Amino acid sequence: MGRILPSSVNSIKRYFYIFRSLFISQYALMIEYRAEIVLWALSGILPLIMLTIWKEADISKEFGFNHKWLSSYFISAFIVRQFTAVWVMVIFEKDNIEGKLSPYLLQPINPFWRYYISHIAEQFIRIPFVFIMLLLLFVLEPSFFWSPSLIRIILAIIAIFSAFTLRFLIHWFFSMLCFWTDRASSIERLLMIPYLFLSGLVAPLEAFPPVIRFVALSTPFPYILSFPSKILSGQDVNIINGYLVMFIWMLIFLLLGRVAWKFGLRKYSGMGA
Repeated sequence: MGRILPSSVNSIKRYFYIFRSLFISQYALMIEYRAEIVLWALSGILPLIMLTIWKEADISKEFGFNHKWLSSYFISAFIVRQFTAVWVMVIFEKDNIEGKLSPYLLQPINPFWRYYISHIAEQFIRIPFVFIMLLLLFVLEPSFFWSPSLIRIILAIIAIFSAFTLRFLIHWFFSMLCFWTDRASSIERLLMIPYLFLSGLVAPLEAFPPVIRFVALSTPFPYILSFPSKILSGQDVNIINGYLVMFIWMLIFLLLGRVAWKFGLRKYSGMGA
């Protein structure tokens, strides 16, 4: 036992230094694209647009929603969407076509972590831009402001990170199609359709008929946006059940991704043989 423990500690330290170095390098890389990140952040304002539509249409009373409920939900959805953005299918396809994946495979760390950490680094770059946009929103419309409790903020941060991980695993699994086709990124546009309508992005799930709501909750999409948004906005939600379902979906797509990666590498190693 005395021999095993130091070895385990050294392994943990080694992986910590590897991931820290990878994060620093990816963060520095993302800083070079900060102008594009501003545009990406601005492109994620759909929840705020939907808030305006719901407010101007004045149909919220038909569903039992008040303006405070709607504003806190859609602003929370805006925050969640900003920090759950995933583009791994596009960049993985590009790296595969341009041959950049081969040197990644020779490195002592799975390429999965390179893409995963690059997304996290990009989210850190987004923080000041999202903060500025929220500040402008609350200055222009003070009635939208609300103050979630500290415990809600902590639970929301955990839920948002879990939602990001879940969405990344989903996209990573479909990225493996790049081993068989050069245009796997088109699947990303197909995934956007159920994401828009089943995640609670264009409308709260409570606005849907019970059957549609049941179908939505049978998919991972509500747990990517609706669930963390409700936690942050202070609405009633079964937090333990939500975390459990998210963990199950993450485990499913993690296993699917590992299997697809294994078979994909066989295909990739056979190319040009």
